[in-house]
Amino acid sequence: MIALLASGQSSTITGTLAGQVVMEGFMHWRIRPWMRRLLTRTVAILPAVIIIGVRGESSVTDLLTLSQVVLALQLPLAMFPLLHFTSSSRRMGSWKSGRFLLLAGWGSAILITAMDLWGLPDSIRTAWLVIVGN
Repeated sequence: MIALLASGQSSTITGTLAGQVVMEGFMHWRIRPWMRRLLTRTVAILPAVIIIGVRGESSVTDLLTLSQVVLALQLPLAMFPLLHFTSSSRRMGSWKSGRFLLLAGWGSAILITAMDLWGLPDSIRTAWLVIVGN
């Protein structure tokens, strides 16, 4: 149980940090490293700790499932800026992504976003049940 919770939190933190690094470069946000670490880890871990504290260890499986849903929703937030950067001749120069790679990347990003939007109502219902309890 602890290993599953740790792996879920690890992937959540990794996704959060990856998105933050992409957005820092895209939006030119500059945050001191210790503040960034504190903020991203608090956002990633605190909700799980609170829910487990309130609902007990029976909620761990639900939280692991919910963390994977959140990761799926975060993926387009990292993919779109990354695709934008890698397709830019100004930023990448001769290392710019080729047409096939860009087509595959944009197609994947759009497909993932469409699937996320299609499943969003069910994901919100599931998240609410996890938070308040079944």
